[in-house]
Amino acid sequence: ASSPAALREEFVRMFSDPSVLSGGGVPNTALKRRFGPRLPLLVPVINELNRKGRLTMSKVGDVLTYTLVSEDVASKFAGLDASARMVYQVIEKAGNRGIWTKDIRTQTNIQQQALTKIFKQLETRKLVKPVKAVTAKAKKLYMLFGLTPAKEITGGPWYTELEFDHEFISELRTFVMHCVRRLNGGKGVTLAEIAAKMKEANVSRVTLNLEEVQQLMQTLAFDYMIEQSGVNRNGEAMFVAARRVTTMCEFKWWDVISPDFHFRTIRFEDGVILAAHEPHHHTL
Repeated sequence: ASSPAALREEFVRMFSDPSVLSGGGVPNTALKRRFGPRLPLLVPVINELNRKGRLTMSKVGDVLTYTLVSEDVASKFAGLDASARMVYQVIEKAGNRGIWTKDIRTQTNIQQQALTKIFKQLETRKLVKPVKAVTAKAKKLYMLFGLTPAKEITGGPWYTELEFDHEFISELRTFVMHCVRRLNGGKGVTLAEIAAKMKEANVSRVTLNLEEVQQLMQTLAFDYMIEQSGVNRNGEAMFVAARRVTTMCEFKWWDVISPDFHFRTIRFEDGVILAAHEPHHHTL
């Protein structure tokens, strides 16, 4: 018969064996295959690891799955009661979008006073952190301590301390216009070239991806400051400073960044109305 120490070592070794791992853990079915009639002897080992916070159990489909927790992480959970662990698991499931305190209370059925103490415990151990969202600055979201909040929560690069940063965007727009007028002799510049120049000049306090640079370009296009002028050999759109004057409309450049912009009805000075879902641009 295997000794408890040997059983423990064999059990722990399974968590580094890719052939038995499923969904990041070891399914109960794999334990049955590996240990067979010795499985009852494994119960004290599982109980000991679970008590020390080294083991978590969850259902993956209909299969019970075990996940081994590192000693560093386990030490942060030492001494936490079942309620605190339950709160942690609820927050963990929310990912980088976080979860409102009201929803945590609903899902755990823990009273607010006790919940406040648990939050303080988890925050002190740097297991979770409170985060504010641009959509509801007075309310708190919670997420795991090591996660970076999703852009839907922070507002992305266009927000500073939850406020829309007009000055920052205005500076970036000025730089983009400089690129459009100067690069390639003003004969046309691509989105990728502008993004590369912004990175090289380090004009943004955060790294902007192509989609975000494109949003800046769109604000300039809707203000009739730039326009597309064909494509290059690679099929990439080329932009130049706008040479034509077109009818102005009622929205401002910062409206273009709003996620619901394409769902708005726009009225132009010449009486033209673009209904929601119509392409929000017009030409001479």
